[in-house]
Amino acid sequence: MSKLFEPGEINGMKLNNRFVRSATWEGMAADDGSCTPKLISLMAELARGGVGLIISSHSYVQKVGQASVRQIGIHSDDMIPGLKKMTAAVHDQRGKIVCQLAHAGFFANTKLSGQTPMAPSSVEGIAEGPRKEMTQEDIAGVIKAFAGAAGRAKSAGFDGVEIHGAHGYLLSEFISPLFNFRTDEYGGSIENRARLPLEAFKAIRKAVGNDYPVLIKLSCKEFKEQGLTLQEFVQVGQILADAGIDAIEVSGGLAISAKTLPSQLGINKEEKEAYFQEEARALKEKVDVLVILVGGNRSLHVAERIVEEGVADYISMSLHEPAVDPRAPFDQSLESRGPD
Repeated sequence: MSKLFEPGEINGMKLNNRFVRSATWEGMAADDGSCTPKLISLMAELARGGVGLIISSHSYVQKVGQASVRQIGIHSDDMIPGLKKMTAAVHDQRGKIVCQLAHAGFFANTKLSGQTPMAPSSVEGIAEGPRKEMTQEDIAGVIKAFAGAAGRAKSAGFDGVEIHGAHGYLLSEFISPLFNFRTDEYGGSIENRARLPLEAFKAIRKAVGNDYPVLIKLSCKEFKEQGLTLQEFVQVGQILADAGIDAIEVSGGLAISAKTLPSQLGINKEEKEAYFQEEARALKEKVDVLVILVGGNRSLHVAERIVEEGVADYISMSLHEPAVDPRAPFDQSLESRGPD
């Protein structure tokens, strides 16, 4: 039997196979971020299809961190009742579901939140409009928000949480030399730039306990000159692995242009598939932690090879047409989102 169909386990969370439905943005939540029957039905359908693990679409932990219209919110206890219905629907189909916790940071949408987006540094030339350079108080508030959201996810019945540290979202902005020009303990060296993701993880772990799965999604490259290097990506992975993260989902890219998008087009040959596999291999060689690989996974043959060779432990993929245009009812320009 193919290893892809063998059971797996992430910190006590038993999975029926090695397939993961990676997070995306469906645009099916209500305007206030709460779950809708349509979103709950979709998650139940995914579980019924037999995927080993579902990772929810990105869920904002603070209103100021909302990226898209009709995005799931987990910033308030008011969201818990709807999320409970969603996890129950998945569990009724014998599925497992993890909640992705996200903060859009630099790319949050002012028209949705009514607030100025926050960022590690005030960087010009990437997007129009002002960005607030985060204070120590802001950083403490974000850490608290991630921990609070993780607690809500556990209360709502999610089987674990995934921290969104990729694609130009807030935590990856702190890691990235393209966005982080700070001179305090959160800037400069890669150890300093990884400090916020590390502190967010530690706060989450304290909130949910040691026996609750906590994953993280990281970008391994940004497709931009002077962007994150492979060595830096591996170092961040090592820091989080040493701190006790349960799994790392390897992705890449930035949602700022067609050339840097996490989801690449034209994957029509086997040699183009799994386009982050070499970065995943480099990480796997340095960390003793489960690795999930997303990006261009198309054929069973290639996916089998990746798992057989130990490049990654799980294969992650997602394809879904959103229910609404992320730009409606206004122009989001760079804030528009694809897979997360």
